[in-house]
Amino acid sequence: MASSEQDERLTIAPIVGPDDPRRFTDSGIEIDALYGEADVPKDLELGQPGDFPYTRGVHEQMYRSQQWTMRQYAGYASAKESNERYRYLLSRGGTGLSMAFDLPTQLGLDSDNALCEGEVGRTGVAIDTIDDMRTAFDQIPLDQVSTSMTINAPASVLLMLYDLVAEEQGVPSDQLRGTVQNDILKEYIARGNYIYPPEASMRLTTDVFSYCAENIPKWNTISISGYHFREKGCSAVQEVAFTLSTGIAYVQAAIDRGLDVNEFAPRLAFFFNGHNNVFQEVAKFRAARTMWAEIMKERFGATNPKAMMLRFHTQTGGVTLTAQQPENNIVRVALQGFAAVCGGTQSLHTNGFDEALALPSEQAAKTALRTQQIIAAESGAADTVDPFAGSYYVESLTAEIESRASELIAKVDELGGAVNAIEFITAEIDESAWGYQERYRTKQDIVVGVNEYIEEQIEVPGLLRVDPESEREQLDRLAAFKADRDHELVATRLEELRAVARGEENLIPAIRLALKDRCSMGEVCGAMKDVFGGYKPGF
Repeated sequence: MASSEQDERLTIAPIVGPDDPRRFTDSGIEIDALYGEADVPKDLELGQPGDFPYTRGVHEQMYRSQQWTMRQYAGYASAKESNERYRYLLSRGGTGLSMAFDLPTQLGLDSDNALCEGEVGRTGVAIDTIDDMRTAFDQIPLDQVSTSMTINAPASVLLMLYDLVAEEQGVPSDQLRGTVQNDILKEYIARGNYIYPPEASMRLTTDVFSYCAENIPKWNTISISGYHFREKGCSAVQEVAFTLSTGIAYVQAAIDRGLDVNEFAPRLAFFFNGHNNVFQEVAKFRAARTMWAEIMKERFGATNPKAMMLRFHTQTGGVTLTAQQPENNIVRVALQGFAAVCGGTQSLHTNGFDEALALPSEQAAKTALRTQQIIAAESGAADTVDPFAGSYYVESLTAEIESRASELIAKVDELGGAVNAIEFITAEIDESAWGYQERYRTKQDIVVGVNEYIEEQIEVPGLLRVDPESEREQLDRLAAFKADRDHELVATRLEELRAVARGEENLIPAIRLALKDRCSMGEVCGAMKDVFGGYKPGF
């Protein structure tokens, strides 16, 4: 196994310059010119897919019995325009929806908040009210699709809006399938889209665990997200370590609330990034599965096999997309999707080739979906389970990632766990991001079209542009909604929610009732903020 003495922390590649003959992955794993039997751990026992510790996959037959869910992350401008994109993707063979929300929605703010001017509908769809959610899923039967919602601080609110729309469609809650991201810790570390202090946020997260266990049992109650750590600049080893560390924090918080690990843990899901180094990515997924199974069994005493399985969604790496020569991104996305499938993902989103420039156009979204379909039908990756198993190189990488990530998890544990280690994790990711930049700058790492094989910039035709008029139209709809309701009932429901927030009851039923009686998303989040306060880093 390759040595990495030059990087004592064993998490990021060293800066050695383009003339150094050595090769490294972004995690600082030195790549030998040739791998053989001596590079594979002597005690390696691959086991079988579907058996603990699930290194080879969580299902015995994997894609031979059921393909991964093909999701395309989508949403922009208004609920009506997003609905049209959802229906377009489903009509082209998509098998699941992935809902993107605009920045105001992610921050729990209604579109009419003064802070939101110019941001409404820009990075995703604006969802202020039950009317918006109803429009977003018009003519989409919610008992027939699986929906993923990329939402965190207001996750409980958006999930209840979805549940209420399903109720209107006549779909029972226990028939709903999908995932709500609901991973607030990574917001403090990597994204910054938080509302409340960590303690209150963790309460809401575990309230969703408890509520869904009783009422929406097929729903994945959290998508523990390493994706955003990688987008901020972490390495593959750091992605595994920090994702599992935050997962440990959520499991412990749920157990502390009195929940049974064997009952809530089967609905935990994970969300990883797909990058260009196919071999390291395959090894990363295999190592993460193994480590999580052992953590759940040994640390938390799980006995239910489903509570030990790491099931995950993959999105190809947004940070790997280039504005220069954007058509090259089609190849990058194909490699990343191929790696995710070979690594055993349960669902996959492939990015549009133009996303470094704008939200994906209809053509780019279709090309991304077709990329998944080609991987499934033509690459051979779905024909056999764990196709890279036994490769000297991949098995060596798998073991190395597991070893290095375990060391990093131990450091987080020493600091009191992920909640107490936010500054440490952030600093590690920042250092890794700096390393990426230096390796690009010195051409130690080549990015085609950016620091090598450069061409004059050519304008990309057909970019999606959000009509500025859509923001005004959203404000008009919101004003009409707020005018046409029982204002006394709204005030009562919001005060009831504040009362629950001041106590220890599960918040979700009060949130659902407030939304059903036409409180807006921003009003519900604001009522809880009245009790919990807001979060400011360093305070």
